[in-house]
Amino acid sequence: MDGHLPMETIIVSHPLNSNPSTKHLIIEGARQNNLKNVSLQIPHNKVTAMTGVSGSGKSSLAFDTIFAEGQWRYVESLSTYARMFLDKVARPDVDRILNIRPAIAIEQKNQVRTARSTVGTTTEIADLLRLLFAKIGRPTCPDCRQEARSFHPTTIVDDLLGRFPSARAMVLFPIAPPAAKTEAAFIQSLLTRGFTRLKLADDVIDLQDLAPSSLQKQPSLHVVLDRLVIRESDRARLSEAVETAIQEGEGRCAVDVIGHGQQSYSTGFQCQGCGRTFEPLRPILFSFNHPLGACPECKGFGNVLRYDPELVIPDQTKSLAQGAIEPWSKPSADWWQKQMLLAMKRRGIDITAPYQSLSHDTQQLLWKGEQSFEGINDFFEYLEGKRYKLHVRVMLSRYRTPFDCPTCRGSRLKPNALFVKIAGSDIHEITELTVERLRTWLTSLPLTPSEQAIAGDLLRLLKDKLSFLLRVGLGYLTLARQTKTLSGGEAQRVSLANQLGSRLVGTLYVLDEPTIGLHARDTDLLAGILKDLAATGNTVVVVEHDRRMIESADHIVELGPRSGQQGGQIVCAAPSDRFLRDTRAITARYLRGEDSIPLPKSRRAGNGKLLVIAGAAEHNLKDLLVRLPLGMLICVTGVSGSGKSTLVEDTLYRALARAFRIESSPMGRFAAIKGLEHLTGVRLIDQQPIGRTPRSNPITYLKAFDEIRRIFAFEPAALRQGFTPGHFSFNASGGRCERCEGSGVEKLEMYFFEDIYAPCEVCEGKRFKPEVLAVRHREKTISDVLAMTVDDASLFFSDTPKLAEKLRLLSSIGLGYLQLGQSATTLSGGEAQRLKVAAELLTGKQGRGLATQGTGPLSRRKNGDRPTSASSGSRSSGMLYIMDEPTTGLHFDDVKKLLAVLHKLVDAGNTLVVVEHNMDVIKSADWIIDLGPEGGAAGGQIMAEGRPEQVAKVPASHTGRFLAQTLRQIQ
Repeated sequence: MDGHLPMETIIVSHPLNSNPSTKHLIIEGARQNNLKNVSLQIPHNKVTAMTGVSGSGKSSLAFDTIFAEGQWRYVESLSTYARMFLDKVARPDVDRILNIRPAIAIEQKNQVRTARSTVGTTTEIADLLRLLFAKIGRPTCPDCRQEARSFHPTTIVDDLLGRFPSARAMVLFPIAPPAAKTEAAFIQSLLTRGFTRLKLADDVIDLQDLAPSSLQKQPSLHVVLDRLVIRESDRARLSEAVETAIQEGEGRCAVDVIGHGQQSYSTGFQCQGCGRTFEPLRPILFSFNHPLGACPECKGFGNVLRYDPELVIPDQTKSLAQGAIEPWSKPSADWWQKQMLLAMKRRGIDITAPYQSLSHDTQQLLWKGEQSFEGINDFFEYLEGKRYKLHVRVMLSRYRTPFDCPTCRGSRLKPNALFVKIAGSDIHEITELTVERLRTWLTSLPLTPSEQAIAGDLLRLLKDKLSFLLRVGLGYLTLARQTKTLSGGEAQRVSLANQLGSRLVGTLYVLDEPTIGLHARDTDLLAGILKDLAATGNTVVVVEHDRRMIESADHIVELGPRSGQQGGQIVCAAPSDRFLRDTRAITARYLRGEDSIPLPKSRRAGNGKLLVIAGAAEHNLKDLLVRLPLGMLICVTGVSGSGKSTLVEDTLYRALARAFRIESSPMGRFAAIKGLEHLTGVRLIDQQPIGRTPRSNPITYLKAFDEIRRIFAFEPAALRQGFTPGHFSFNASGGRCERCEGSGVEKLEMYFFEDIYAPCEVCEGKRFKPEVLAVRHREKTISDVLAMTVDDASLFFSDTPKLAEKLRLLSSIGLGYLQLGQSATTLSGGEAQRLKVAAELLTGKQGRGLATQGTGPLSRRKNGDRPTSASSGSRSSGMLYIMDEPTTGLHFDDVKKLLAVLHKLVDAGNTLVVVEHNMDVIKSADWIIDLGPEGGAAGGQIMAEGRPEQVAKVPASHTGRFLAQTLRQIQ
């Protein structure tokens, strides 16, 4: 290791020092994963950036060693029940870690999958808003638009003294008229309790003078409790009368002020105009995650699933005879199609005419049916009775789309919750505001002195939490935004904002690329936040590749020199000024400008065809006209929240996906799209995991494991025992370990903590039975091969061209450090995305290898789907690929490799649209579309479009300014 260390590297020169410094976090002998007995010191109360090429061991050191040790020590402090699981959990492979602080990891993965979680609930701002509305919210009658008020005896007295001084009045309380049989007992009860008079309409009658059955015709009754003059000197008498009336009237009373009419009061909320009552305000009333607050129809989701006519009849130019009704075009629904055609013929309806030309009544008939034939609604109603069958549920899901709930209109809450307003706005309207606008609203909130006293602390906490979200560059988010729709970088910055709000001291924070999703303009702001965290007494360790973030760190550690087994060493660990002078650190060479990613020698001219979207107006998009020149590498840029994902994914991809009948997600609003005839298909290569279980891994995802299994099955030892390739599969019974079912690990459900995967006790993590592991290929077992890195395996299988080609491709896009059998649950979003890029290059006919049961020419790749294996030389052209930040997790050197692969996709005759903030990718694009100028409502406009050199000359473009700096540095 010392051969890779410059003189200024800080290491622990005397391992197991008996008197170590407490100013540093000391790691001695770390050997986790590919780390080579690493020892180093990390200064406390400073920001330390860990960098290096992908797979060099950064995450192994930061997360699998430092954070894992901190987590282990935390779990040790828990109960005996918790600790009894720890014997099965392997500790980090390290000799000793000294002076470690309580550790918190903030990763870029978005683990949330439920639609119930929102930005508001994740940050606990929703909880504070619920308290605020319960404390100072004012119910408003939906009928007469008057504010409903709630009174206390003291406020009733104050109201009377203020409005009717010196007026004569009667204090009353309402009572229900008795039944005829109980009238005598009713009167006797009132007399016994000391009440002698009743008010019937406008008359006051003595109980002794009541005629029999005279109470039966009265719509309402009031018992007279006291008659007095409203004046300050009689406040005590008035208060006593009002309190008794409230008690006897079960929270209601009335005061008949002579000359001013009867005034009604209630301790519950009641409209002063129509008398409508409202339930008491409680925080739970404003929660869509609780039955008391959630809309009863949508159960708090805000939408309901309904059968979508556009999915049931996707092509309205088809006739009924041609199968316009898509579900009836399947062989299994042949009876439904025939009975419909017969019924239409009997009615004299032309079954060869396009569906869109049929009259409205005929179309309604097709849906509703009649006695002579069953319609589309009857068909789906019949299938609903078969929902216990899996294939029926899958089939029905293809024709349903979420629509806003008709009851709550997407608010998720019961009507009673929406009647409550503060400054004229209900809680749903408030959560629809962006973080930036919500803070402004809270600051300008007009409150009475009493309301300020009640809500002062709540408002302070709300403003603080919103300020933290603004500081991490998330001012464009709304509190109603579903957490599962956040990118990995956004989810990480939400977690960071929560940590800022906790104001912890003496804590170790480990962050994984917090700049993901941030524009270059906002990176300096985030660096300042991390500096503040460290300045308050915390240790901050950041795994990072961003130039500005690395340069702003106090201390920099580079691991390497290369990836996988050729990495895991400390190349340099020093204060930032010394690090930047180091001659061996590849990161330092890029920062000094000695190494760089060159500009393309020429920009592509494209194929002369355009894909045009007109009138894009979803979310914050301002009626955009977007022109995409085909046959180019196109970058869509802009600050966070400017509308990039809305334009590219919600509008462009979903419109094309529906046109090619891939998926049926709701599209962003737009007027028209032209140029579809120039494309053969569309593919969204996102950062979603390739699988959600430890059984999913890179080698099976690329279908390269089939070839490996065949190689082992033809070994003499395997032939003697009659083994087939199936015996070497961990996804099928036969040769796999049945205890862990071939996953190599067992899931331990930790109810108090995150679930833990521990190595299987039977196979010790090797996945297979002993007799299968006895079969060797060139001295390696099937388990040894799965433990190889991609780089090592490409050399090991160099004599198998088909397999070696796939492995070399993975190496070329910076994934050579991955293990062949590495669990999909451990892959970052960037790694999963690059695996999907490799799969595209290996797929035979792009867009057809993943077709969904013949419903279209291609499909979006879902979790765990695998491409069909084919030579990359047979790729078709005309595809439109969409990627979101493919540089996630990549070092400068790896970005150079990735760009070469992306250019291959485009050179094959395809179009690639990339949402990106990385200036090295932006400067390498053929065409740029820059959105802005800001995020949220202040964004959604096209600030610049054209060649990079053209965009760099637009002063109003934030991207243009930073791009101009980048181009000047190269020149």
